[in-house]
Amino acid sequence: MKVLHLDTNHPLLIEQFAALGFENHEDYKSSKEAVEEKIHLYDGIIIRSRFPIDRQFLDRATNLKFIGRVGAGMENIDVRYAKQNDVFLASAPEGNRNAVGEHTLGMLLSIMNNMCKANREVKKGKWDREGNRGVELNGKTVGIIGYGNMGKAFAQKLRGFDVEVICFDIVGGVDDENARQVGIMEFQQKSDIVSLHVPQTELTTGMVNTEFINAFHKPFWFINTARGSCVVTKDLVVALKSKKILGAALDVLEYEKTSFENMFSKKPKPFKYLRKAKNVLLTPHVAGWSTESNEKLAQTIVDKIKKRFC
Repeated sequence: MKVLHLDTNHPLLIEQFAALGFENHEDYKSSKEAVEEKIHLYDGIIIRSRFPIDRQFLDRATNLKFIGRVGAGMENIDVRYAKQNDVFLASAPEGNRNAVGEHTLGMLLSIMNNMCKANREVKKGKWDREGNRGVELNGKTVGIIGYGNMGKAFAQKLRGFDVEVICFDIVGGVDDENARQVGIMEFQQKSDIVSLHVPQTELTTGMVNTEFINAFHKPFWFINTARGSCVVTKDLVVALKSKKILGAALDVLEYEKTSFENMFSKKPKPFKYLRKAKNVLLTPHVAGWSTESNEKLAQTIVDKIKKRFC
């Protein structure tokens, strides 16, 4: 089979495909339109998030048998149409779930203990102990929204802490020994910390808005290592200013370009506030971007395609 690699990934992908007898072609720069002109020649595509695999693209891919998306979500692929055309879809949430779990925990501990603020101040010669007094995780209720691969990985990392972990998910029966599944009313009543681990869908886009935030009974810390589009940033800023949200740790932002590779196409006022806020921690969409996950993501794709076609 001929495979077109549209994004750079760990070299084991190409190496192991070659060992399976696949013919690898690489094109990391051509426009989507240029790729569409030749995509009928290929049996498989390997992509991260370079451009959307939409209906038009799939109509041109007349010989396509599989798409390997080296990442967790598939929001850049018209999944329904691909399946209608008998295209096998392989993503790799198993490959970076541990990295996301660790990153989420690190962000949580950082914002609750003012670590980034304290670091900046000490480097500037300011030694403010009282102004950087932290809050302990002990005794808190951690609420996880979306209890799939990423949510479960974060819950597992919390096992060493004296906390109650609850989860909310639209799918029933997903809880395990690390988290108790609850309804949305109990979730919003009990949570001291809210961590988002949902995919980008019609239901989750814009779900964290003023109405959602104000339904919580207590002020809470908020973490998003899922997708930026799930949060209405201007509403988040209002909640930060009113102290309804005590602090926010954001690995993803509403204003990201879909490729995830560059900064942002625009920098509106809410983003300017986040950049200056002392109780906001920002990272550049790297929660699942560890050295180890780079290899595990690629290996997961190889294993799934090998199982299906070899």
